[in-house]
Amino acid sequence: MGATGISGLRALVRCQLLGLVALAVIAVGGLVIGALLLLPIGVGFRLLPPAAGALRGLSDRYRSWTARWTGTAISPPDPLAPDRSASQRPRRRAAAVLGDEGFWHDLRWAWLEPWFGGLLVAVPLALVEYGAFGALVQPFIWRLLDDGNWYAFIPVRSTPTMLAALALGLAFVAAGVRLAPAVLGLHARWSRRLLSAPRSTELARRVERLTDIRDESLDAQATELRRIERDLHDGAQARLVALGMTLDEATRLLDVDLDAARQLLLDVRETSARALQDLRDLVHGIQPPVLADRGLGDAVRSLALDSFLDVHVEVRLPGRLPAAVESAAYFAISEALANAAKHSGAQEVRITLAHEDLAHEDLTHEDLTHGGLTHECLTHADGARLRVTVTDDGRGGADLARGTGLRGVQRRLGTFDGSLALHSPLGGPTTVTLEIPCASSSPKTSSCSGTG
Repeated sequence: MGATGISGLRALVRCQLLGLVALAVIAVGGLVIGALLLLPIGVGFRLLPPAAGALRGLSDRYRSWTARWTGTAISPPDPLAPDRSASQRPRRRAAAVLGDEGFWHDLRWAWLEPWFGGLLVAVPLALVEYGAFGALVQPFIWRLLDDGNWYAFIPVRSTPTMLAALALGLAFVAAGVRLAPAVLGLHARWSRRLLSAPRSTELARRVERLTDIRDESLDAQATELRRIERDLHDGAQARLVALGMTLDEATRLLDVDLDAARQLLLDVRETSARALQDLRDLVHGIQPPVLADRGLGDAVRSLALDSFLDVHVEVRLPGRLPAAVESAAYFAISEALANAAKHSGAQEVRITLAHEDLAHEDLTHEDLTHGGLTHECLTHADGARLRVTVTDDGRGGADLARGTGLRGVQRRLGTFDGSLALHSPLGGPTTVTLEIPCASSSPKTSSCSGTG
């Protein structure tokens, strides 16, 4: 059995699990509804908080399964208000639950999931079960039944029709197994629509994250200014001071020792050349000239030519991007290439740059850590974005938590509300995915498009 068949069987088992757990969703949802109906007589105040907690536990389990099985992360709502003391009044606890917007989202999901999500995952299960009946049962019982024995559209009355029913049953089983992964993906999107945190919660989280990003950016800016000041002080400034002192000495020796003055002037020329090179290196570290002159695509190709690795670059950009976006992407790619060269043992690297202009995409906050995978996205009204992937064939095992360089890149991208994803399982390959959102200036024209 191939990998497709194994993944299909795995998805089929997961559909079966979702179908069984849907019964628990019905039970817990009914308990919550009962608690709400009993509020007027007072009993519901004691029943509602534990029932809401059980419902939240089930919805969290669905969110976890969806992220683990399909990679579709669902941002959870804020936790239900905890019981701060055993003596807290039941009315106050119930009021806190009723005022929680996430509770009503969970209740809506509990009402709709058994009818829509449960029926959805039942489709491949029904195909497999009906197919198993045709393939495993019909061949043995058809002789015992009368002429009214039908399997689907086939009247099973003879050996040829029995073989046709057998073939049709096997086809149903294969269709169910192949359909299961797609159904699981549809169920994940359905669950994401119902179980995502309320928009007010997402906006509050975004404000909090942007506040943190602003503070980190200010710290990073101060650090970068100190680095530039230190490089100027220890490099070009020191050479210029030495150059001035040498010129003074040469001027003093012009009338006394012409040969010594000439030698000092030669030293001045060498010192000025080194000072100029220091300044160029410093400027290149801030904004490489090829990036300013030729754009991100050619700048990345230049990085590829300078690398001793076999680097393939694919550029699908409509033109020039905003200078700040190009700079952030360039240094991020440079860091990824440096990591591949120093740590991964890679021989080949593939870089893809693309600009995606989506009509609308709700990107939920996610923080997945599996083999070093970390990805944070937020909701954007416009889906236009620069997407960069850097993939190497190295040994893998990279971890964003231990990499100071990529953490710095993540902070740099955070300034643009961008994201960095690192997927590096042991044995490789390692894939770094960068996304930088670009706000559209109009429904048809993106500010990332440029005129190049």
